[in-house]
Amino acid sequence: MSEYKIAVLVGSLRHDSLNRKLASALAKLAPQDFKFHQVEIGDLPLYNQDEDANQAAPVKRLKAEIAGSQGLLFVTPEYNRSIPGVLKNAIDNASRPYGQSAFAGKPAGVLGVSVGAIGTALAQQHLRNVLAYLDVPTLGQPEIFIQAKDGLFTDSGEIGESSKAFLQKWMDAYVAWIKRHAV
Repeated sequence: MSEYKIAVLVGSLRHDSLNRKLASALAKLAPQDFKFHQVEIGDLPLYNQDEDANQAAPVKRLKAEIAGSQGLLFVTPEYNRSIPGVLKNAIDNASRPYGQSAFAGKPAGVLGVSVGAIGTALAQQHLRNVLAYLDVPTLGQPEIFIQAKDGLFTDSGEIGESSKAFLQKWMDAYVAWIKRHAV
């Protein structure tokens, strides 16, 4: 494959979120044949099964962006020991109606950053459970639970030197995972 399109779902709507920064900085560690696109999830209606036959334009756009990708990247904060509602809503919208999930078979990676010491571990576990049900082969190792500390990002938005080798190792494993599972 000459180019791998990666749909990035950031579980935060905040413009200056740590997870949005992480998603952007990680993309810079990937090889040139990997193109990352952060998909919009903030404009989606709340999922309502009554709308399955006539999905809103933002839902159709989201499903098309996922369907047009060779892989997925979920970068999420942890809210109340789980995934944020906005991310769960995006997953619910893109996976319905039943039997028409945009996610089925798409390989994925999951990570996140938090100011807390366990760095999104519980949110990632909940997300992995949802993705397993949706038939999304998800990179298991290495796991990444990042605590936001000074120096994680440079002033120019790249990964700081103290974390660069660690995150490059994750990116290398993710790239190999996508290449192995992309259809």
